Amino acid sequence: MNSVLISQAFADRNKLQEAKQDVLATIEALDKGQVRVAEKTPQGWQVNTWVKEAISLYFSLTQMQTWEDHPFEFRDKIVLKQNLKEAGIRVVPPGTVRYGAYMAPGSILMVGYVNIGAYVDSGTMVDTWALVGSCAQVGKNVHLSAGVILGGVLEPANARPVIIEDNCFIGSKCTIVEGVVIGEGAVLGANTTITASTHIIDVTKPEPIEYKGYVPANSVVIPGTRPRTFAGGTYNVPCALIIGQRSPSTDTKTSLNQALRDFGELL
Repeated sequence: MNSVLISQAFADRNKLQEAKQDVLATIEALDKGQVRVAEKTPQGWQVNTWVKEAISLYFSLTQMQTWEDHPFEFRDKIVLKQNLKEAGIRVVPPGTVRYGAYMAPGSILMVGYVNIGAYVDSGTMVDTWALVGSCAQVGKNVHLSAGVILGGVLEPANARPVIIEDNCFIGSKCTIVEGVVIGEGAVLGANTTITASTHIIDVTKPEPIEYKGYVPANSVVIPGTRPRTFAGGTYNVPCALIIGQRSPSTDTKTSLNQALRDFGELL
């Protein structure tokens, strides 16, 4: 895979045919988990821009086609992931994984959707009607509860995707978009929405501490509001509140389900 040639073709589509085999090889490597859109380094999460560029170019190389898997019929430019048994993953119908998305052995997809470029690590459950958007990165032993939305971040090519680190519990109908990073072991209560501009406020100390675009590791988070004054008056706008920390002495699987109850909240 020639990353330089892919980037050149992304900037100049006249070079697309020259880069075709490299683009196809990149998507195949994504499907097998051999490359990733983003990787964690000692300096933080690094975006592999050329991989996202290859995904965008891939749409220009594929043609619309129709195929059937009774009783379903599909028409798209990208086929579904194949060889699920060999991959060691469980997909409950009509759960859908697009080719070019990676699901590690031991991961489970209920009636949800995993888009191209996404990475779902081992032991993770993508629950009913949950969406793992394009290029989203999901760690090991994560539970994405029913109705969770992880927004796709394909453009611009250098933009960080949504990232859910290992051992997180994301409650029902949470929405995480715009390249937000959820730190390892964090627990988000149901209906929490976090965008790049959402104020994430730690209210566990005498003075609040604010974050944007990042939820610290092991945080327990619930939806909240804060007053904001506009020309037309003062209104409560959404925010996210860090109300505690998961106990390191508690078994991970138990604490995923107990953490919010420990703080008097419902999952």
